[in-house]
Amino acid sequence: MSAHVETSMLLGEFAEPIGDEGQLLLPEEVIAALGTELIITRGFERNLLLLPRDRFQGLAARLLERPLSKPEARALRRRLFSAATELKLDENGRTRLPKSLQEFAAIKGEAILAGMYEYAEIWSAENWAPVIEAATADVEEAFWDDLAI
Repeated sequence: MSAHVETSMLLGEFAEPIGDEGQLLLPEEVIAALGTELIITRGFERNLLLLPRDRFQGLAARLLERPLSKPEARALRRRLFSAATELKLDENGRTRLPKSLQEFAAIKGEAILAGMYEYAEIWSAENWAPVIEAATADVEEAFWDDLAI
């Protein structure tokens, strides 16, 4: 199985059904961009983060640099590491989402995989709708100016 390629990017939204046992088919675009060595964990705003192993390891290294004496560092370690799971993909790109992560993100019936360039967020369809609505609302011009658009 191939690992993550540094120059790939994941863009777009993908709506995928979730089977009774938590089965999820990863779209070809997701596998092509992120590879097959994937880590899934709790995200923010009740979503899941799907990262290539090397990206997760880079995030972990930066987090491990933060002192354990800082409550925020301990909390983020707990959030990310205690739920992190290496996904196993079958030959068709199917995997099984851990039940605890499905429950955390309230994913039932359908999952939305949202490409975030170098990783994906996985949302319940219900929770994704207001998030994307807010993200696509009018944004102040100053924000776009900062990006030189």
